[in-house]
Amino acid sequence: MTDHACIFCRILKGEIPSRQILEDGVGVAIHDVNPQAPFHAIVIARRHVPDVASLIAVDGEGSIAGNLMKMAVKVAQEAGLSAKGYRLVINTGEFGGQTVDHLHIHVLGGRQMLWPPG
Repeated sequence: MTDHACIFCRILKGEIPSRQILEDGVGVAIHDVNPQAPFHAIVIARRHVPDVASLIAVDGEGSIAGNLMKMAVKVAQEAGLSAKGYRLVINTGEFGGQTVDHLHIHVLGGRQMLWPPG
């Protein structure tokens, strides 16, 4: 299921170019076009799920969530971020900072992350 107005759905269909890192049947990892750290990738669900809260209705077994998290960790490892650490971020809703209504995980690293994040 895709949303034709969704930028991530369009990236997944190849309508918008991206710098792909990894892919499998559940997700695709790409470099973020507006990086917020020296390394910034996003892991995008292939299925159009608006946000992590919507997973309850479509992912009862946790296969989408689990697979996306595993992919995010693999991206971080392959980028060499494991030694010093990295941050995984899932924004949900307007107040959570979500700007694209399609489930995705940010993988950020290569610098000291601050807390609180903002």
